[in-house]
Amino acid sequence: MSGYVLGLAEVDDTRISLCGGKGAHLGEVARIEGVQVPPGFCVTTEAFDRVLREAPSIGERLDRLGLLTADDREEIAARSAEVRQEIERLVVPDEVTAAITDALERLGERTPCAVRSSATAEDLPTASFAGQQDSYLNVVGTAEILRHVSRCWASLFTERAVTYRLRNGFDHRQVRMAVVVQQMVFPDSAGVLFTADPVTSSRRISCVEAVFGLGESFVSGLVNADMYRVLDEEIIERTVATGQPALTDAQAVRLTRLGRRIEEHFGRPQDIEWCLAGDEFQIVQSRPITTLFPVPETTDDDNHVYVSVGHQQMMTDAMKPLGLSVWQLTTPRPMAIAAGRLFVDVTPILATPQSSAAFLDVADKSDPLMGDALRTVLGRTGFVPAGDGSGPSFPGTAQAEIETDPDLVTELIGNAEASVAVLKREIRGKSGPELLEFVIADFEELRRILFDPRSNQVIMAGMQATWWLNENLREWLGEKNAADTLTLSAPHNVTSEMGLALLDVADAIRPHPEVVAFLQDAEDDFLDALPGLAGGREARDAIQDYLGKYGMRCVGEIDITRTRWSENPAALLPMILTNVRNFEQGAAGHRFDQGRQEAWKKEQEVLERLLVLPGGEQKAADTKRMIDRVRTFIGYREYPKYGMISRYLVYKLALLQEAERLTAAGLLESEEDAFFLTLQELHELTRTGQGYGEVIRERREAFKSFEMLTPPRVLTSDGEAISGSYRRDDLPEGALSGLAVSGGTVEGRARVVLNVADADLEPGDILVTAYTDPSWSPLFVTISGLVTEVGGMMTHGAVIAREYGLPAVVGVDQATRTIQDGQRIRVNGTDGFVEILPAR
Repeated sequence: MSGYVLGLAEVDDTRISLCGGKGAHLGEVARIEGVQVPPGFCVTTEAFDRVLREAPSIGERLDRLGLLTADDREEIAARSAEVRQEIERLVVPDEVTAAITDALERLGERTPCAVRSSATAEDLPTASFAGQQDSYLNVVGTAEILRHVSRCWASLFTERAVTYRLRNGFDHRQVRMAVVVQQMVFPDSAGVLFTADPVTSSRRISCVEAVFGLGESFVSGLVNADMYRVLDEEIIERTVATGQPALTDAQAVRLTRLGRRIEEHFGRPQDIEWCLAGDEFQIVQSRPITTLFPVPETTDDDNHVYVSVGHQQMMTDAMKPLGLSVWQLTTPRPMAIAAGRLFVDVTPILATPQSSAAFLDVADKSDPLMGDALRTVLGRTGFVPAGDGSGPSFPGTAQAEIETDPDLVTELIGNAEASVAVLKREIRGKSGPELLEFVIADFEELRRILFDPRSNQVIMAGMQATWWLNENLREWLGEKNAADTLTLSAPHNVTSEMGLALLDVADAIRPHPEVVAFLQDAEDDFLDALPGLAGGREARDAIQDYLGKYGMRCVGEIDITRTRWSENPAALLPMILTNVRNFEQGAAGHRFDQGRQEAWKKEQEVLERLLVLPGGEQKAADTKRMIDRVRTFIGYREYPKYGMISRYLVYKLALLQEAERLTAAGLLESEEDAFFLTLQELHELTRTGQGYGEVIRERREAFKSFEMLTPPRVLTSDGEAISGSYRRDDLPEGALSGLAVSGGTVEGRARVVLNVADADLEPGDILVTAYTDPSWSPLFVTISGLVTEVGGMMTHGAVIAREYGLPAVVGVDQATRTIQDGQRIRVNGTDGFVEILPAR
């Protein structure tokens, strides 16, 4: 056939640029032994290009479309309609018409056909674009085929397709349209087969949806479908919509077997459209399922259970390869990678009753949803094999043996600061392989400081004192979460001090109106311009002093590739200006003193109440010892991460200098390319000059798709994503359940914030977000309460909420979607739930 038309037998997955995703995949499916595809041909993108060359003005219209955002709905509707109308009015060139006519004659000129769009950015592993373009059924005759081919070309610019491309960063000019023309199948039944369960993500379960006749009514949502869930060729669930099933059980199992063959060919789960005519299945489309979270690769076929590192580190975003490799070198525990996230295989721990019990105890305290999800897996007979007792132990929550000595905390902090100072001195002047070898070797020192046994004992002692106080004072006095007040303004909490220090920065700026006005619309280089303003030098010095101590921090800071505050000081301006607007001079010192006074008063009250109880003197003495213990140690909980991130910044600045050198040498296209290589690959690049261009390009594309996925707390080797639940029956009707991490109840306006740079808060607002890491803590001085989707009792947001006396509930599933920005809500940080209140 001509360059304008290819028979499906000529098409495979290498022809996406010519035949689009749908056409290329259909041609590939047709090559699989035992799989039937209706005969047909593909009108290639060369025909589409030829048609567009007849109308140069379309290019100008596409450029104007590209200037819009996905939110410009009216403009998108109007401009996309203009493009479609112009394409449909174009006369199809004679050469294209002749090629399509010849192909139709081979198929049978009066054969009823399906005419289906096949864009080059469609049915891709990273973006399905499902339903974005148009398809037409039962089209008969050359003239009608040609007319519907033009309509398919035009459908590349439907409003929904244009919006989807804008939202996902696809250039309108780079996406082209092919059209698949196939002989119509008039089936007895039709539907969709998912070779992985779209609800649980299990790769072992296939889901079949089936209706009588053509599947269009089902796809359009006009009729309900029969549903079959098939596990290992056995139907485990069946729902029949009309009383008469559209498939027999044997046919459903046979179809899933066919699906497995297609899945094996493509190497990933598939979303397959099928028809059944007589007793023969015909496949009319197969595309990758792009919404499934990938499964970590293993070297065996055993069952595995993985827990998310991101949920423990309060950073569930995808990380770039350099960030992943740095984190893997930081921690001694082996970690698997899936979709830019890290997971720990806890199967050996769960396999032994003693280590499993200890691990679940910790999970319950830190993240009850993870604990419940793990129990769900353990409840499945045989999934986690029983260990022989030789597997790894888990330390659990045994009492930390350590004296309550404030000097120990200052010594640990001093050791860490001294080590970073040595690193800064010794890394100077190093480049090339010497630099990479130095950085990789320095992780031994990072781990020595980070995992100092005394450091872990201090952290555990503070946590255990918190648990002891909450459990015993509740039993003895009926006090819920008493430790929340007793730990207010505890010393050595570097994260809460960071939030208060930004109030001091606001104090330096507030008296100078010209500076305040300038900062409202400041550019990235604002620090250089400040000395020219009245009071600007004082403002600049205050900001630079702050960056000197906290500039290594940023949102998602465990990923070394993230931009630090010291690299982009403008990221601090929204928080600084919020403080300027909402607080008076000296607010930081006042808040800290107030918290310390409240803690002291609570301590006196508790001790006096204990003394009048039976055995009160001993209870009071034990409680006093634990209060001293918690106030001595709990603040240090935030320091090790601060020390680690301080070290990361030193590494990063040196690596960026090396990336600049590699870019100048032509080994990288840009400095940021280094973020898509591991540390080990960067070392190899500096040593050998080996190019990684194609690897970097592939990883950039993959990272875009990873960003769209939400990692599960618990993931099995079957691909099942398990969320867990609280299983509570003590909540008010309609309340959202979560984990109580900071006591008290507060009502206020919900501010749903997904990006800290977009936070526009006023005193009394309640912050609702996905997660908070230390970079969010400066916002805590403004808000009156906190709700997050991810978190535990001892994660950073919970610790700082208690430090500031903010009622907080974490681990509230789907909080940012369920709660609307501006709604009034009530946060019960004592009992762990959130209520959405009626509008006033």
